[in-house]
Amino acid sequence: MNFLTSLTDWLWSPLVVLALGLGLVFTILTRGVQIRRIPDMIRHIWKGERSEAGISSFQALTLTLSSRVGVGNIAGVATAIAAGGPGALFWMAVMALLGGATAFIESTLAQIYKIKSEGTFWGGIPYYLEKGLRRKWLGVVAASAALALYAVLAPGVQSNAIAASFDQAMGIKPWLTGVVLVGLLGFVIFGRRGRVVGVADVLVPFMAIGYIIAALIVLAANLTEVPAVFLLVVKSAAGVDSVFGGIVGAAIAWGVRRALFSNVAGVGEGTYGAAAAQVSHPAKQGLVQAFSIYIDTLFVCTATGFMILVTGNYNVHTESGEHIITHIKGVEAGPAYTQGAIDSVIPGIGPHFVATAIGLFAFTTLVAFYYIANTSLTYLTRGVRNESLLHALRVAMLAMVFYGAVESADIMWAIGDVGYATLAWINMICLVFLAKPALIALRDYENQRKLGVDPVFDPVKLGIDNADYWVAESSPERNPSM
Repeated sequence: MNFLTSLTDWLWSPLVVLALGLGLVFTILTRGVQIRRIPDMIRHIWKGERSEAGISSFQALTLTLSSRVGVGNIAGVATAIAAGGPGALFWMAVMALLGGATAFIESTLAQIYKIKSEGTFWGGIPYYLEKGLRRKWLGVVAASAALALYAVLAPGVQSNAIAASFDQAMGIKPWLTGVVLVGLLGFVIFGRRGRVVGVADVLVPFMAIGYIIAALIVLAANLTEVPAVFLLVVKSAAGVDSVFGGIVGAAIAWGVRRALFSNVAGVGEGTYGAAAAQVSHPAKQGLVQAFSIYIDTLFVCTATGFMILVTGNYNVHTESGEHIITHIKGVEAGPAYTQGAIDSVIPGIGPHFVATAIGLFAFTTLVAFYYIANTSLTYLTRGVRNESLLHALRVAMLAMVFYGAVESADIMWAIGDVGYATLAWINMICLVFLAKPALIALRDYENQRKLGVDPVFDPVKLGIDNADYWVAESSPERNPSM
């Protein structure tokens, strides 16, 4: 465990700086596209249409939100507050705003370099690394890292949180929760891709709206405390609060770290679902995916954080374990903070509601993880469907889901953090050299919007190479209406 902790710190400490810096650079290069184009983001969510090869923009949004909105939105926010104080919430919001630009760049690239194989769209990090950088070996490395992360390293974090929350709320043994999870997930992933998308399509909007409504009820019941808590968050983030001013570094580190774990802007998690969308221009889905960062972090994570803070259901400690403030003795940072917050307003409901919310959040995340792992495997097998490998992937993932349910939370979070950091390093460094096609696509999209036309992408006209799908779609032979 000590080795995992040291490795995690070694990977994440500089990654926090890289994530913030990259988001800032992309915000400047895109002239704040994640803020300027919010109306377009909302419009494209509802305008996209699905096809036999691809899913709609809304379905792609729910699929990526399945992976973004998970344990990090409840347990992750609690651990960020415990280790970084209230100021961590401010830096989570900063990471969300800057991360919107990063998400736009990576998701637009996923659309530009997607492929159509056996009548289905495939894309994501490995595809745009191979085609955009012309480095097939980089694509293989990224696909291998993603396959390891989403099939083996990350699923245990989600199942562990589900098992722990149901154990705390209802006394259900973790091994029993693990068995049920394996059965439910097995039913979904042994079906067609449509079943995977369908689960996300139905559950994600329901669970996100329900959770935010619960948060609003808690905030309404503590309305007089909200202004003071807001001021506390800002002062703590700036290092001027009398209690939390000394841990401003931890606030930045844990705020960015947990925001990145939750919304995964720059990790590339959202690129797989983004590539599957049927759109007329890559920038359209890039904008939709940028908005998903806001839903995840600015809405859901902030809702969790303010619930915890206004009700005083939190403790804060230093890295060495020294207690800075203790409101709830003997309570470990995690879902229990949110359970206590809701229970303080609606007695008897908190533990059951949070356990159910975590169950839905984490289960849809597991479904999205399978989609990403399957896409990575498809890339590594060059699109040739191998049923034996696919079954091995499913079995390995189900085994890790059960293992995560019965293992300790510290080990599962450390393993997950290592996996996410590894993929983030690969993706973020490569985005520095890959951003140009996405910026060209954005400029083209905005020029067409100024002309009052529905943007259509033509990579040949823009001088973007290796966008094979779009070249075929824009050629007169393939599209007689041109």
